[in-house]
Order: sequence, then C-alpha cells, then structure tokens
Amino acid sequence: MQNWKRVFGIIWTGQLFSTLSSSVVGYAVVFWLSIETRSAQVLALSTIAVLLPQMLIGPFTGVFVDRWNRRRTMIIADSFIAVCTLIMAMLFIKGNVKISFVYLLLVMRSVGSAFHVPAMQASIPLLAPESELMRISGINQIIQSVSVIAGPALAALLISILNMTWVLMFDVIGALIGIISLLLVYIPDPPRKDIAVTPSVIRELKEGFYEIYKHSGLLWLFVIILAAHFFIMPVSALFPLMTINHFNGGTYQMSIVEVAWGLGMLAGGALLGIKKIKVSEIMMINATFLILGLTFFFSGILPESGFWFFTALTLIGGITMALFSSAFTVVIQTHVDKAILGRVFSLYGSLTLLPSMLGLLQTGYVADVIGIPNAFIIAGIAIAALGTTAFFIPALKAMAVKTVTELPGKL
Repeated sequence: MQNWKRVFGIIWTGQLFSTLSSSVVGYAVVFWLSIETRSAQVLALSTIAVLLPQMLIGPFTGVFVDRWNRRRTMIIADSFIAVCTLIMAMLFIKGNVKISFVYLLLVMRSVGSAFHVPAMQASIPLLAPESELMRISGINQIIQSVSVIAGPALAALLISILNMTWVLMFDVIGALIGIISLLLVYIPDPPRKDIAVTPSVIRELKEGFYEIYKHSGLLWLFVIILAAHFFIMPVSALFPLMTINHFNGGTYQMSIVEVAWGLGMLAGGALLGIKKIKVSEIMMINATFLILGLTFFFSGILPESGFWFFTALTLIGGITMALFSSAFTVVIQTHVDKAILGRVFSLYGSLTLLPSMLGLLQTGYVADVIGIPNAFIIAGIAIAALGTTAFFIPALKAMAVKTVTELPGKL
C-alpha cells in the first residue's frame, strides 16, 4: 500500500491513452454509421453488438477474473481488442465495408471488454486504502470524461481528413500504451477462499449471485438500476439522431453534444476527486436518477430551435452519471468480499444489459412511431419516478444510514 499512488499514476497514464483512443474510434464508428445510414435501427443494432456479448458471457468472465491474475487478464483483453480493431482497419483498406462486418467486429471488441472492465474494477481495492476509493473513482471518472470530451471532437476531425483505416489505428496505438503501463506495475491477487474445493464455474457464479442477494439493500439497488437502464440505454442510442433529426444538426453538433456530456462527467469526477464531501452513496444514486430523468424530460419538450438548451441539459446529465457511477462503484467495493468482486461487477454489467437490450430492440419502433422527442419525455418520467421511489424503500434507507462517506483531501 505504500506505493499505491505511484502505481495508480502509472496505470492512469496508460488508461488515459487507451480510453481516449477507444473513445475516438467508438465515436468515429457511430458518426460513420449515422452519416452513411441515418437509421435509428442501425445505431440500435450497433449498440446491441457492443452490449450483447457482455450480457451473455459477462457472468462467466467474472468467475475467471476472480480465478486468474487480474493484471494478466487486462493485458490479454487489451491485446485482443487491439487485434480486432486492426482487422477492422484492414477491412476499411479494401474500401467495401459491409455493415454486418462492423457489427461482427464490434461484438469481438466487446468480448475483450467483458474481461477487461471487471478485472480493472476488481483490482482497485487491492491497490488502495478503502478510505480513498471514492476519490479514486472520481479520478477514474475524470479520465473517462477527458475521453468523452476529446473523443467526439477528434473523431469528427479525423473522419473528415483521414480514411477510417487510419482513425482505427489510433485505438491500436492506445491499447499498446495501456498494455505497457500494466507491464510496469504489480497487482496482488486477493486472498483465496475454499482452496481445497474443486473449481466450478456454476458454483462460483452462484456465489456471486448470493453475495448480492444476502445484502437486502444491495439487492434493491440492483432492482432500481435494472429498471432504470431499460429507459436509459435506448435514449442514449438516440442522442445522435435527436441532434440530426430534431435539431437539424450535423457532425459538428453531434460532437458538441458529446463534449457537453463529457464536460459534465469531468465536473462530477472533479467534485468527487477533489472536494471533501459527507454524503450517503445511496442517497446520491437516488438523486442522480431523479435529476437525469428530468434532463431527459425537458430535452424532449424543447422546440427545434432549442439545441443549446439541449446541450446544457446534456451537461447536467453528464454530471449526474459521473456521480452515480462513482457512488455505485464504491458501494460494491465496500460491501462485497474482495475475492468475489470480479463476479459481482461482471454480474452487474450483464444484468443491467438485459433491460438495456430489451429497450434497444424497441429503438427503431420508438423513433419511427412514437417519435424521438416523445421517447425522451417518456423515459425521463420513468427514470425520475424510479429515483423518487428509491428514497422510500426501507432497505435502501437503512443502507444509506450506514454508508455515509467522508472524502479525504487531495492526493
């Protein structure tokens, strides 16, 4: 623990380059699909291609993350993602890219992420004191925010001056930098339980489910979050089309909206990473859903001339999601046995994707029949109602009393 700040400094440096390059490529693919097809269904299917593997194999990847060395797992996962991106770049060289190929390679990249994300999240409590977890989560949000801010702007610039092949190569370079940073640090393995018991994927998976079930407040928190994601993910996929179709924008306006979201996440992460706050993570999560729902609702009732108000609401939405993500991560890291963290984080990722997928499958119908602004309104009301309801659930109220956190000073 003595050198944990230096270790995090090295990891954060590598993750900044890796995350930024992945962000650039992700936005570039979305912009390319939006411009080429102007189809809500294509955008929804591309999002499903990213999410489906994590939903199907996520619970099982957590089992292996808890078994394997977590640093080695992240290195292999990053390498696999880089190879998939390189293959996608080679397809663009031929100049006849089919949408189905893009879907397939998005699926393969998602498989790598299904191992990398829970491995990274489960490694943090092994490297830093528990009292620093909220601040570390805030700094991680800052890294994500920088990527969200710079990613769309760089993507819009690069796809306008370069072939998509060279845009994709940025992700390969970023992954290599991330791998090198991981090679320079040591991440300890958590204490193992039941060493004499024969390894069993099903048994270990059940242990992850039981870890969630035995905490009543944590179980209710999962239920609220699962319900909220049914509405959040479809609306998130519609942001580019909301900008293009309702506000009559283009690539530049799409990038502005994404930058606004990133600035909001940066502000939220900075607040958690720098300022001392006494607050219950549970109450913070409930409040973020209420506020996010209101930003969606007011976005939906804006007139076509209200683009800059839409941008401002998106900024607020980014702040709320940074606060939610950090607070929820700390709740998991402080309530769950470190030896099972990989399974719980991967289960969370997979379980939240199920309602997300169900919602995304209706995205084309929603956009064409209900209308994109009405989708924002309906989703906003539902999310705000869930956030309000969570304040009155006894198990969550009891959990909130026990989880008041005081963030220490700067690193």
